[in-house]
Order: sequence, then structure tokens, then C-alpha cells
Amino acid sequence: MQLIRPLVIAALLLATAAPASADFTFIVGSNTTPSKRAFKGFTFGGGGTIATEFEYANNGESLDEATPALRTFMGNMLVQTPFPVAGFQPYATAGLGYYRERLDVLEESGLAFNSGVGVKRNIFGPLKVRLDYRVLKLRGEPIHGSVHRVYSGIHLAF
Repeated sequence: MQLIRPLVIAALLLATAAPASADFTFIVGSNTTPSKRAFKGFTFGGGGTIATEFEYANNGESLDEATPALRTFMGNMLVQTPFPVAGFQPYATAGLGYYRERLDVLEESGLAFNSGVGVKRNIFGPLKVRLDYRVLKLRGEPIHGSVHRVYSGIHLAF
């Protein structure tokens, strides 16, 4: 008798649980501040209309152009439509995290905030393409306090 109650509660919880929704995106793009320089990274997260994601991105430095390397680790919230609009799923995002900027021997790290917008478009099955624009605000004393980032990615939902 003592085992029946926990089994009934567990069965009810399992019967009403929503399926897990997670995704992974490999991203490539361009930091456009102060000049265009390529970066790559990835995101993973989950959720529905309101979702969370972790993002890692990194680009190298160019001593010739005096553009710093920038590595970011961000946690973001996304608000997205629960269904495609004209074939696209638009979203808005905002988050915060950590950055490290380096140019030769100069190095700065600290808190970073970001906000942006984007769209996802279904290719087939769980595979989507993702386009995104973000503005990063770097705190502390970075060489460039505001960084604009444009990227695309291959998005896999599972």
C-alpha cells in the first residue's frame, strides 16, 4: 500500500509531461566592429515560445588592422513565435555573460550584455537555418565597448 501512492503520482506526472525540446546550432558569422572579422561558435538550449540558450563564440585578432580577438560565453533568453510566419520563425533575444578581449599584450575581460533579433527557417525535418543580428555591450575597459555581430547557422532540434 505504501508503494501505490508514489507510483500513481509518478504515472500522473509522466502522463502529463511535455516532450523535451532542445536544440544545437553551429554558427559562423562576422563581428563588424571595428571592421569585419570572422567568428565561429555554437549554441545549445531548449524551450518553446520562451526558450533559453547558451552561446559560445570566438574570433581571432588582427595585429595589422588592430582588431582584437573576442571570446564570449553568453546565457540568453529567446521569445519566439510558436509557429512559422510566412515560412520563418522570428525571435528576439537578450542575455548576459562573460567576454575576453585580447590584442597583442592588451587583455580585458568582464561582464557582457547582448540583445538581438533573428529568424529560423525549416530546411527539412529537425534541420533549420538560422540568421541572427546581435549587439553586445562589453563592460569594463574594452577596446570597443559595443560590438555588432551578424551570423548564420545550421540549427538541429531534437
